[in-house]
Amino acid sequence: MSDFKKIKELITLMKRQKVRRLKIHEKGLDIELELEPTHHAEFHPHPHIPTTHTTPVAAEKPEAKGTFIKSPLVGTFYTSPGPSDPPFVKPGDKVSPDTVVCIVEAMKVMNEVRAGVSGTVKSVLVEDGSPVEFDTKLIQVD
Repeated sequence: MSDFKKIKELITLMKRQKVRRLKIHEKGLDIELELEPTHHAEFHPHPHIPTTHTTPVAAEKPEAKGTFIKSPLVGTFYTSPGPSDPPFVKPGDKVSPDTVVCIVEAMKVMNEVRAGVSGTVKSVLVEDGSPVEFDTKLIQVD
């Protein structure tokens, strides 16, 4: 598969997941993709080419305090291994660093996310099936 075709697939995935910016640094290949606010994709072969459109930034919600399990990648968040399966964790459950707490699907690959901490699940912050970006807070743990 050509690199151009892979880039087009990434742009399609970005549109579907509503991801605005994606940077890839792999095996000597540096790619930065950024979707315009109108969702027209633009390929920037040079990382310092800015986009010309701007959008107002909405006021952010106050940050919750505590320990958070964050998304290790861009993809789709799932609370269970399958539609008819129970969730990996729910509020009140105890977790250890090796506990699988959710799945983030990226390009048809199901990536298990482990807690990485010990504690009690306080809340699941993302709705099942929602798109997430790298470092999105997924689960709050006390």
